[in-house]
Amino acid sequence: MVLARNGIVATSHPAAAQAGLDVLRQGGNAIDAAIAANAMLGVVEPMSCGIGGDLFAIVWDAKTKKLYGLNASGRSPQTLTRQVFRDKNLNEIPSEGPLSWSVPGCVDGWHELNARFGTQSLAELLGPAIATAESGYPAAEIIAAGWNASRKTLAKWPDTARVYLPGGKPPAMGELVRLPELATSYRMIAERGRDAFYRGPIAAEIDQFSKANGGFLTADDLAAHTSSWVEPISTSYRGYSVWELPPNGQGIAALQMLNLLEAFDLKSMGPKSPEYVHLFVEAKKLAFADRAKFYADPAFVSVPTADLISKSYADGRRSLINRDQAAADFPAGDPKFERTDTVYLTVVDKDRNCCSLIQSLFGGFGSFVVPGNVGFVLQNRGQSFSLSDEHANRLEPGKRPFHTIIPAMVTKDQRPCFCFGVMGGDMQAQGHVGVLVNIIDFGMNVQAAGDAARIRHGGGPSPKGGVGAKDGGTVYLESGFPEATRIRLQAMGHRLGEDRTGFGGYQGIWIDWDNSVLQGASDPRKDGAAVGY
Repeated sequence: MVLARNGIVATSHPAAAQAGLDVLRQGGNAIDAAIAANAMLGVVEPMSCGIGGDLFAIVWDAKTKKLYGLNASGRSPQTLTRQVFRDKNLNEIPSEGPLSWSVPGCVDGWHELNARFGTQSLAELLGPAIATAESGYPAAEIIAAGWNASRKTLAKWPDTARVYLPGGKPPAMGELVRLPELATSYRMIAERGRDAFYRGPIAAEIDQFSKANGGFLTADDLAAHTSSWVEPISTSYRGYSVWELPPNGQGIAALQMLNLLEAFDLKSMGPKSPEYVHLFVEAKKLAFADRAKFYADPAFVSVPTADLISKSYADGRRSLINRDQAAADFPAGDPKFERTDTVYLTVVDKDRNCCSLIQSLFGGFGSFVVPGNVGFVLQNRGQSFSLSDEHANRLEPGKRPFHTIIPAMVTKDQRPCFCFGVMGGDMQAQGHVGVLVNIIDFGMNVQAAGDAARIRHGGGPSPKGGVGAKDGGTVYLESGFPEATRIRLQAMGHRLGEDRTGFGGYQGIWIDWDNSVLQGASDPRKDGAAVGY
């Protein structure tokens, strides 16, 4: 763990963590530092995040002693309908190209956070990122590997290749990277605020490129964008309150899993036991069956959020778990009847303001499309929509798609104690639960909880529609689980698979109120760091 008294910043690249820490040292608060760190991440980890993507945040404000939730995700283009894809004989939305675009919410998210809680101007907070984009930085090890893996798709789009394949190739580890066009876009935002992006020259560039390349995202869509302040939602788990944001994100899946697991004595089982892994996986299957059916934009459909995260609903669903046998398939529940690639960063400051922020392009390099001379790719989050007419998450004009990115916070005794998140698509809700169980049930510290070997279950129904596999899916275990556990799981009916990279990344800060000390952690699976003072 990293121990500090005054403040800690933890995220997936050391330069971003350092940018945030510099803000704290200069008197800025946790929200200021989070914006500065996020801006730097858009420069040094451009395949995972950036101003072409969306943002979610949970903030603890030390003055009002309240939690605030920000949904800064964008909506689908107003002229894009399901009929467009039928006419193109497409059964799902492509994962790359302009048809996967939705309005990027990141910049407006920065604006909203800064206007409500910030103490420094956007110009001050974006300054270090602008300087780094212009002067250059050495490509980090894991980031360079991901960059190289995307080289063929990046090369398909001339503007993208110009920005991200200088000299016709991706940067090798340690090679200097410069992003001058991104620096220009950042400078416009620093000087003119969010309107430079949504109503100014950046919007005009995106609009022009979209019209010329078969896209549907327009200047009107960008001008109409707004973020939403939402009430975080929670469940209790062994005396702690665990907070997530409501749909259109998947945060409540973590709360549903915790409700299901709370009835079991996990501590007596141990973190590497087949009994614990089995219960974890079965709880995930139950929660994700509901995720596939119910999670969508609440502005368009009625999402039974309160029922889904209720203890009584979990009690009814838990009865479906067989302690000795893996389920091939779980149907979604009926809560009304029963009444029951991405970056993450966390900052806590000297006043114990907390910011849990997650920001993403969805896929690595998003849509892979840099629209003109803006210097960044646009996200492919629209690919998360279903094209089924009956699905709650179906594509509709001006609708927010289902989102995987989720920030989290834990409180106890009416104050924050853990500000954390786990990046990595479908792994995120599973990762939230895994880290919390490691700390609360198994007694690990915040760094050990992230270092520990992880469990991931893949398969089952999707928020994009379809019935999903009926074979129970696949359980992936990181190295560190004993062979006896693997053998027992297979005997219980679980199919085990091999995966070395799909376990996400984590950062967390624990607040030790008794000693007035912060405990910071950063995932060894990423290039990042926790830094404090």
